[in-house]
Amino acid sequence: MIIKVINNSLNPLPEYSTSHSAGMDIRAFLSKPEILKPGERKLISTGLYLEIEVGYEVQIRPRSGLAIKNGITVLNSPGTIDADYRGEVCIIIINLGSEDFEVKNGDRIAQMVVAKYEICTWEKVSELSETSRGIGGFGHTGK
Repeated sequence: MIIKVINNSLNPLPEYSTSHSAGMDIRAFLSKPEILKPGERKLISTGLYLEIEVGYEVQIRPRSGLAIKNGITVLNSPGTIDADYRGEVCIIIINLGSEDFEVKNGDRIAQMVVAKYEICTWEKVSELSETSRGIGGFGHTGK
């Protein structure tokens, strides 16, 4: 799949770190470093604008290394970039750690996954088919 991209930053385009990675690292595009205090969230620019094929979305997800080492995560995870959106890709990150965290230009702040989706329609009915689980919800297995 080819995704058209405008890159207004001097950073590399998002890229896969290994040959079997599902997510591509995406980088911050900043004129000066941003400090996130514990509990603080900020919208971080990437300088990227995408043209995504209809039937696909780009999901923005946290990077596991930032999460475990620093408590940095993507606030609306996974974030969705729709096929008809043409604005700049920006990432909402939050510091859930106990120390200030500095984001610098070019830092890998999140990852993006390209995912196919289906458009559904609703059919109103008066009952649903039965399953062995039934209405069992959160914690229903007792494990």
